[in-house]
Order: sequence, then C-alpha cells, then structure tokens
Amino acid sequence: MKHVAHFVFGIFGNVSALFLFLSPIITFRRIIKSKSTEDFSGIPYNMTLLNCLLSAWYGMPFVSTNNMLVYTINGTGAFLEGIYVIIFLIYSPRGVKERMAGLLGLVLGFFSVIALVSLLALHGHTRRVFCGCITAIFSICMYASPLSIMRLVVKTKSVEFMPFFLSLFAFLCGTSWFIYGLLALDPFIYVNNGVGCGLGALQLILYAIYKKPREAEEKDSTSRVEMGFSKPIIHQQSTNEEKI
Repeated sequence: MKHVAHFVFGIFGNVSALFLFLSPIITFRRIIKSKSTEDFSGIPYNMTLLNCLLSAWYGMPFVSTNNMLVYTINGTGAFLEGIYVIIFLIYSPRGVKERMAGLLGLVLGFFSVIALVSLLALHGHTRRVFCGCITAIFSICMYASPLSIMRLVVKTKSVEFMPFFLSLFAFLCGTSWFIYGLLALDPFIYVNNGVGCGLGALQLILYAIYKKPREAEEKDSTSRVEMGFSKPIIHQQSTNEEKI
C-alpha cells in the first residue's frame, strides 16, 4: 500500500510540476509576438534550468534508487526551460543577451562540475548525500523566489502581480513531492518540497486575503510576473505618462 501511495503522489507531482513548467508559455508567446523581452527577467529560467538538471541527476538510478518519476519530470522541465532560455537569448537586447549567455554558461558549467565530481570522485551513499544536499539547496532557493512578490502583495494590498494558477500549482507541486519524499523517507526530497508546500500555501492565503473582484479579469497584467521573477512595470509606465 505504501508503494502504491508513493507512486500515486509521484504522478501527482509530475502533473503539477508539468503545469508549473508550462506556465511561462503565455509570457513567451508575448515575447515572440513583440520580438522583445521587455522588462522580463531571464534569470529565473536559467536558475530553474539548473534546479531541473540537478534534480534529474539526483533521481538517476546510479545516484538514488526508486526515483524514476523524479528524473523524468525534471528532465522534461530542463528541456522546457532550455527552450525558454534560448528564446530569451534570441529576443533580448545586446547587453542583456551577453549577461544571460554568461549566466547560462555558469549554469551548465556548475552542473557539469557537480555531475563529474559525483560520478568520478564519489560512490554509493556519499554520492547520494552530496547530490541530494546540492539539489535541496537550489530547490529551496527556487521555491523561495516569490518572496519579493509576496512582500509586494502585502505592501500594495493587491494580488495583481501574483497569478493565482502559478501559486496554486506551486502549492500542489510542493505538497505532492513533500508526501512522495516522506513515503520514501528521503530528506533530500521532503525537506525542500516541504518548504515549497508552506510557501505555496502562504501565497494562496495572501491571494484569498487581498484578492479584489476586478483583479480577476486583469489577465494581461498578471502575465507580467511569474513566480516573483518579472519586474512590475505598470507604475513605471504611469509615471512616464505623467511626465509627458
């Protein structure tokens, strides 16, 4: 029964994570259509790419056991995030393009070092602990990224820049993998995803507190910010209009 529940919550985690990985499609359709990255930041896509690569590596059979669902969904996530990064590089201005290319190089270089060290210098339990700790740290950083937007929500008493479905899928994803890790007694999965579950729940609570009926229809403005990564520009635009 425990093994069945473990598999079921792994499937739930895969589905919610897939929706989370697909959520930036709306933003990138906008970028492609306008042929500009506007004020969106490319940093989160590079960092999520790194997190997916590390998580997929940790899930590999020669690092940890019985984690096929971990490396399949994170491998898929790495593929999607790689596409987002390439699109961002194509449509970003020259200065930003150079910085993002440098960051991508750092991401791939860091992952390569971790993979080679764990594969060539470490074995058995030591390899699992090394990869698990690195993965957990970067996973917590990814889940903690919306803190700036949560602060903005409290400050402005508005959820305009915190899309509901992103918060919902972040919560479902964190919760599913938290239970998955608990059932497998794997602290490198349940600790970081427990943090994700708690932060996702806090986002939903803030959404319930500060949501206004009119904001439910403002889909265009909510597409500006994903998981607290993009930069709100509405106030900047209104300031420019006043100057004109």
